[in-house]
Amino acid sequence: MNYTYVILIPLIPLLSFLVLGIFNKKIKPTVSGYIGVAGLSASAALSYYTAYQYFFVVEKVNGVFQTFVEKTTWMNFTDTLAIDMGILIDPISVMMLVVVSTVSLMVHIYSRGYMKEDEGYTKFFAFLGLFSFSMFGLVLATNLFQIYIFWELVGVSSYLLIGYYYTKTSAVAAAKKAFIVTRFADLGFLIGILIIGYYTGTYDFQTLNNPEGNAILSWATTSFYGLSITTWALILIFMGGAGKSAMFPLHIWLPDAMEGPTPVSALIHAATMVVAGVYLVARLFPMYYFVEDGFALNIVAYVGAFSSLFAAIIAVTQTDIKRVLAFSTMSQLGYMMLALGVSGYEGHNGLGYMASMFHLFTHAMFKALLFLGAGSVIHAVHSNYLKDMGGLRKYMPITNITFLIAALAIAGFPFTSGFFSKDEILVAAFEHNKLIYGVGIFVAGLTAFYMFRLYFGIFWGKDTQYKHAPHESPLSMTFPLMFLALLSLVSGFIPFSELVTADKVGIHGHLSLLTSLEAIHWDMAAIAISVGLIGIALAWLFYKKENDLADRFASAFGVFYKWTSNKFYFDEIYMFVTKKIIFNRISAPIAKFDKKIVDGTMEGIGNKTVVIANKIKGMQSGKVQDYAFGFIAGVVVLAMVFIYLWTN
Repeated sequence: MNYTYVILIPLIPLLSFLVLGIFNKKIKPTVSGYIGVAGLSASAALSYYTAYQYFFVVEKVNGVFQTFVEKTTWMNFTDTLAIDMGILIDPISVMMLVVVSTVSLMVHIYSRGYMKEDEGYTKFFAFLGLFSFSMFGLVLATNLFQIYIFWELVGVSSYLLIGYYYTKTSAVAAAKKAFIVTRFADLGFLIGILIIGYYTGTYDFQTLNNPEGNAILSWATTSFYGLSITTWALILIFMGGAGKSAMFPLHIWLPDAMEGPTPVSALIHAATMVVAGVYLVARLFPMYYFVEDGFALNIVAYVGAFSSLFAAIIAVTQTDIKRVLAFSTMSQLGYMMLALGVSGYEGHNGLGYMASMFHLFTHAMFKALLFLGAGSVIHAVHSNYLKDMGGLRKYMPITNITFLIAALAIAGFPFTSGFFSKDEILVAAFEHNKLIYGVGIFVAGLTAFYMFRLYFGIFWGKDTQYKHAPHESPLSMTFPLMFLALLSLVSGFIPFSELVTADKVGIHGHLSLLTSLEAIHWDMAAIAISVGLIGIALAWLFYKKENDLADRFASAFGVFYKWTSNKFYFDEIYMFVTKKIIFNRISAPIAKFDKKIVDGTMEGIGNKTVVIANKIKGMQSGKVQDYAFGFIAGVVVLAMVFIYLWTN
């Protein structure tokens, strides 16, 4: 099968970016919206066609999905070490093509209505095109260096989108914060790449991920502080992934990134930029699993579990609806990471890997729906805060129903998409690590509670007296909501375990459309369902009707509630460490030494040189007679000195 045409999937949004960027002032805003939507529609169509061909037309070889690579050598370092540029087609790259193209297309359509009156309408669609190009390039990368290039392009384009409202101080600060934190994490990623290349002699994913290859089999040849150098490299690469996916403690950029337009929040925080870290670990999963008995993979599991719990606790107390969803994203990304961390490689042992990718897929749909639904609400009431909302179900019926579907999906309500993927994660965790399973169950209950706290607070609760009666969003905004709501209901029935697994073989019959009901682990599912229903019931009790139960609940937790509402003061801690310690105590004395001693010395030498030169230049009269006299006088003096020394 020839997949050369796949290169068009990233190139079309790139073309859209160039056209809209170059002719920004000459293209009418409405036309630019159509150009952006048309470009992503073409990329989405090609992505769906690729998925159909790869999964259902092209035959497996010996029961294994094949990997197809189209590449060309970009740079040669040695006979064995080179950097290629190309496209890699395998189950997870095809899956990611579908995820990125679907969400990006819905965001493009939605933005036509949401950004309608914005002055930078055309520029916004240009930035969306650049971001989509970067994400497509990232998921199709054939090697570590190529993925790093697009990794940084994603960072740059996200900086532009988060800081889109550049006249707002908070938006500029949020963009810089996201850029700096992720760049710090990416330094670890880059060092890990260089170590891998030096010790294995390759950056190619196919070579690195071969369980029988030298890259994996020779991991024990070099050690550093009790761990193999390859393990250290994998930990550093995970550091880059943790930064992009907002894992603890590199999570602080994510809530502030809500300063960007709501469609940006949906694009970045639902299915694209933030899942890049999960995708990176999944892309190198054989190395993480086989090298040093999965030591680095255990770190992934525990960091994911803690991040999931940490974010869910904070989400319970937030009052800005976009920040609730931001911490929810962090929590669900932790779910995906912990699933990878507890996974095996072959057959049913690889359930965690499959569950992680499955949850990545389903989460993309319902989280994009939640963000776009929140945008529809914000568009109607002109506020981000729960205190300014309530009773909106009467004014916004489509947004109400679609938001409810998304809330049920993320809460793991039976037979929604989130129910199937979350069930598989919990089963995988139970089979490999009971502690992580316990964390997962508790987070499931918290997720149901804070999501329905959000739903009841927006659409039920107090009947707010609005100055201007809210109204339903236009079709350009409600169509993506309805489309994503449909996917949030049915995507759980995709036979995912037969398509995307670590060993590319598939777990046959597991969660297929016809056998899904039998395949569900009902004993495990019953626990998760019960915990979720308890969370929903508590939210209904506290927030469906206006009462003081929530305030009494908050008071009962006292200081702990204050800590959680202030995100455990991590922003303040980081500011103290960076500003008070690094800048004032370390950097400031060094800067003072540099200015006073180093610069002072060089400036002093320069100043003295100028003074001496000014005094000497008086000797330059321009008269030949004076120069001749000086020359002869010098000769005479030198001759007298020479005669004196010779005679004595």
